[in-house]
Amino acid sequence: MPNLLKTSLLAVALCAQTASAGPIGFGDWRQHWFARFADVDFTYAANALSVQANGAVSITYRLLDPQNWGATSARWSWSVDQSVPKTDLRQKGGDDRNLALCFAFLPKAEAERVKGGRNLRRLLKNPNGRVLVYVWGGDHGRGAVLASPYLGARGKTVVLRPSGTGGHAERVDLAADYRRAFGSEPGALVALAVSADSDDTNTVARGRIADLELK
Repeated sequence: MPNLLKTSLLAVALCAQTASAGPIGFGDWRQHWFARFADVDFTYAANALSVQANGAVSITYRLLDPQNWGATSARWSWSVDQSVPKTDLRQKGGDDRNLALCFAFLPKAEAERVKGGRNLRRLLKNPNGRVLVYVWGGDHGRGAVLASPYLGARGKTVVLRPSGTGGHAERVDLAADYRRAFGSEPGALVALAVSADSDDTNTVARGRIADLELK
């Protein structure tokens, strides 16, 4: 096949993949294995997820279909009604936060190889995986990029809001933030996760994420 035709077909495929990304509902998310007994209440709706962490930590997630792998940006709205205190998000065991929205990536070839057999535990342990964690919490300025105390070089925390209450709409450039965090181009966006964490301060975090959309 001529190189020009190959290039054209690849461009069409990438455009179709990106164009098919769109709203992400919460009706089919599931709680992660490690925290299934934690005192965190997730309330799932078609377009919104409510979370209350009662001195506990837990995570819920959704694996994405290939039609979403090419997403390069995201937007959502979120609110916090009850906040944990300000913490140091770089400190393992002292990094409580109200809400975190995680975007997990794999190289495209690796995503194709493990397609159908993926779960969140394996994704987080995959040495080729990378995770951007957008956080409402901590005692850091907006836009700060911090090393993850749990994921090492495979994860970076991006602070969007310090600890506190209120409501905001967010729009993030996943590709630009990935380059800034990891120094390379992102692979396939294969999973999303939401967590709330209040176990270190033994407080209550109560919030909501809604109208999540990938582009």
